[in-house]
Amino acid sequence: MVRPSRVRNARKLGGVDTTTADPLVGRLLDGRYRVESRIARGGMATVYLALDIRLDRTVALKVMHRSLAEDPAFVRRFIGEAKSVASLSHPNVVHVFDQGTDNDVVYLSMEYVPGKTLRDILRERDRLPAREALEIMIPVLAALGAAHQSGMVHRDVKPENVLLTADGRVKVVDFGLARAIEATNQTRTGVMIGTIGYMSPEQVTTGGADVRSDVYAAGIMLFELVTGRQPYDGETPMSVAYRHVHDTVPAPSSLVHDVPPQIDTLVTHATAREPHDRPSDATAMLVAAVEAHRTLPRLTEPPAGRASGAQHSRPHTMPPAAPAHTLIQPRAEVPVEPPPRPPRARGKGGGLRPNWFLVGLATVMVVAVALTGLYFSQKTLAVVPDLVGKNLAVAEQNARNQGFKVRRVEGRHDEKVAEGLVLEMDPAAKTEVEAGQTITLVPSLGPLRVLVPKVQGLSEQDARNAIGSAGLTVGKVRRLQNLEVARNSVIRTSPQVGEKVKEGAKVDLYVSAGLVMPDVDGMPKDEAAAFLGQQGFPVQVNEVDDDAEPCTVIAQSPKAKAEVDKGVPAMITVARCQTDFWHWFNGDQEARDDQQFVIVPQVMGKNVNDARNELQALGFRVRVRSLGGGGVVRFQRPAPNSERPPNSEVLLWH
Repeated sequence: MVRPSRVRNARKLGGVDTTTADPLVGRLLDGRYRVESRIARGGMATVYLALDIRLDRTVALKVMHRSLAEDPAFVRRFIGEAKSVASLSHPNVVHVFDQGTDNDVVYLSMEYVPGKTLRDILRERDRLPAREALEIMIPVLAALGAAHQSGMVHRDVKPENVLLTADGRVKVVDFGLARAIEATNQTRTGVMIGTIGYMSPEQVTTGGADVRSDVYAAGIMLFELVTGRQPYDGETPMSVAYRHVHDTVPAPSSLVHDVPPQIDTLVTHATAREPHDRPSDATAMLVAAVEAHRTLPRLTEPPAGRASGAQHSRPHTMPPAAPAHTLIQPRAEVPVEPPPRPPRARGKGGGLRPNWFLVGLATVMVVAVALTGLYFSQKTLAVVPDLVGKNLAVAEQNARNQGFKVRRVEGRHDEKVAEGLVLEMDPAAKTEVEAGQTITLVPSLGPLRVLVPKVQGLSEQDARNAIGSAGLTVGKVRRLQNLEVARNSVIRTSPQVGEKVKEGAKVDLYVSAGLVMPDVDGMPKDEAAAFLGQQGFPVQVNEVDDDAEPCTVIAQSPKAKAEVDKGVPAMITVARCQTDFWHWFNGDQEARDDQQFVIVPQVMGKNVNDARNELQALGFRVRVRSLGGGGVVRFQRPAPNSERPPNSEVLLWH
C-alpha cells in the first residue's frame, strides 16, 4: 500500500490540484500500476502517483495525452525513446523504469521524486542569488552532459522539467519526449517543437536541434533564475520566437545590477545566436559553470525573493510566469521580418506620410502568398490506399502501381495480425497527400511466442529466475517422489522445454521430493518391509511387546509423508510376532467359540471403492490409506481368508 503521507505529499506537486475527478485515478494499468492521484498536467502528458503492485514501490506515471496516444507513429517513436532514456543512468536524471500501453493509455513508469519543480521555486522566490542558481544549474548540466555523451538531446530544457527534492537533490525529467512528438508530424513540413521561451534560433527557423540547442535553453534558464524573468516577452508566442531569431540575449546584469560578471559571461556564451559560438555541449558549459561558481565571492548575497530598495528594482514589471507548456507550432507563423509599426503622425497638422518601405514589404508579401498558392494549386494530390491487413509484397506493389514510394521498417509482433501482413502504415489510409510521397509500412511478425527454457536439474529458485528472464511466469509448483533427480531440483515443466507459448504465459514446475516416506502404520510387517524396500528405503525392523495386533507396524521413522534423500534408512517398529494371536484377540478359546465370525475376502487388486463396498456389505468397518499407487488395493489387513467378528476394522492400502 502507498502510505497516506506519500499521497498527501504529492497532492500539490507542480501546483496542480489533484482532487478533481480523473477517470484514471483508481484504475489498475497493465495489471501492475494502481493510479493513486494526479500530480501534474503539462502540454504533452499528465503525471500520476501510482503504486507498482508487483514490486511494491511508489512510482510516477507519465501518461501521454490521448491525441498523441492515438498516433501509431508517435507510439513507435515514444517506445524507442523510452528505451534510450532507460539506459541513461545518472544521479541527476529521473530514472525510467518501464514503458507500456493499456488500451488507449500510453505511459512511462518513472522514479517518483517528491518535491517541487524549479518553476515552483521561481514562483515562490521570484529570483535566486547567483551562487544558488549555479548550484542548481551544475547538476542540471551534468545530467544534460551525460545525455549528450550518449547521443541524446533533451530538446525541451525548462524549469518545469527540473525537480528539486527536500534534501537538495536535483533531477532532470522528460528526456526524449519532444523528439517522440516529432513522429506525429512527419507528413507535415515546417513544424517546431519545444517551449517557445527557451527555444534556440535554429529550432525556430529549421526545427533542427542538437546538443547546442540544449545549451541555449540552459543559458536562458540561468538568465531566468538570476533575474526572475525570461529575456524576451511578447503578445504572442510568434513574437517571442522572432526575438530569439533576431535579437541578442541581454546580459542579466542589465536587468538586475548585482548579478556578477561570471553569470553574464556564462549566459552570453550559452545563448549565442549561432550554434558554433556556444559551448560544444552541456559538459563544456558545466566546466565553465563550475569555474564560475569557484570564483564567485563568498559574501552574503541579497535575499532571494522580491528585491527591496531601489538598487534591486527591475526595469520592467512582469506578470507571474504562466506554465511553460511544450509547443507544437508551424514554423511558417514565425515572421522573418519585424512586424510593421503603425504610421506616426508628422508635421504640425498631424498629417500622415506613407512609409514606402512598409508599402513595398506588403507588396512583396502579397506576391509571395499568391505565388505560394499557385505553386500548391499545381501539385497533384493522391489518396493513400488502404494496405493494412494485406500481404506485404502485394501491398508494396499496389502502392508502387499507384505512383507512391514505399519504405519498409522493422516489424512488430501482433496477436491478431498474421506474420507477413501489413500491421500499420503512415500516412494513414484514405489520406490525401502529394502524389509520389513515400508510404511507410510496418510488417506484422505475427503473435509473439517465447520458448520454454530448459530448467531440468535446477533448483526451484534458479528455475523461477530462468523462466522470468524468458518473459514467462511460474504457475503451479508440484512436488513428486523421484529417485533419479536430486531432492528440490526440477524434474520437468509443463509446457515442456522448447515449446512456444505466449509471452507472460504460466509454466508449471515439477520438483523432486526425493523419497517420500509412505504411511505403513498398521500394515503387516512383511508387506511393509517389502514395500519400503521397493520404494528405495533400506529397512530396519524392530519388534517390541505391545498390545497391538501381533506382527503389524505400530511406528515408523521417518514419519509418514516426510521427504528424505535417497539412501536414508526406514525403521519400522512392529508388535512382537510370537504372541498367540487368538489369545491376543479374544482372551480364551471358550469365549471365541461363542462368537460368530466372518471370513475376510481377498480384495487386493480390486478397485478401492468396489473393495470398500464389498467389505461393508459383510459388516466390516473399512479404513483406506493412500500409498500414491492409484485406485487399486495393494495391501489389506487382516489377511485374506482370515476370520474376524462382524464390525471388525479392515485396513486397505492403495
